[in-house]
Amino acid sequence: MTKKQEHSSCCAPLADSTNVKHAREMSLVNRVGGQVEGIGRMIQEGRYCPDILNQIRAARAALRTLESRVLETHLHTCVRESFSAETKKEQDVKIEEILHLFRRYDND
Repeated sequence: MTKKQEHSSCCAPLADSTNVKHAREMSLVNRVGGQVEGIGRMIQEGRYCPDILNQIRAARAALRTLESRVLETHLHTCVRESFSAETKKEQDVKIEEILHLFRRYDND
């Protein structure tokens, strides 16, 4: 699959450029952003390294939760829609897309 992938309407931005299916994730995105800013302040203030590391771990956990939620939404909407499509090509594209994602996760 190429870097520029074909996306069905479920993944395309809506007119207000916010995907409604991911609205519940925005509070988590904001939390992660706040955690990262807090980590920056802790570093600038010369805080105790284990405290900084604890905050980094918390931010990583929140990002993993966010990643999981977005993937879950994608599977329940975009992938499900592709399997109800009439063309096998659309189904194959989604299968390859998921396989590509999992292969990338194996390298992280």
